Amino acid sequence: MLETNKKIALNGEDALEVLVDIEFILISLHNMGSYYSGKPIEDYQKATTDFIDNEGVTQRLAKIRKIISKNFDLTLGDDNMDDIERHMERIKFWKP
Repeated sequence: MLETNKKIALNGEDALEVLVDIEFILISLHNMGSYYSGKPIEDYQKATTDFIDNEGVTQRLAKIRKIISKNFDLTLGDDNMDDIERHMERIKFWKP
């Protein structure tokens, strides 16, 4: 990891923007889980899918990623990857 990437700072406005979206997603999903506890799983699955789609959860997460990533030094290393790419390459994504 580049020395410049060992400490990344967010300004207060960006940090609050990230926290608002995380809180919205986290608490909403928690409330849905509590509400649908003991109810048919199909109802919970539909509600969570509708929430993700209707409330733009993927777009909110992409915005969070952009805010957090923007202060990284994206200089490529010997492996032709930056620090973010290198760290993310070990993620095992969902596949059908």
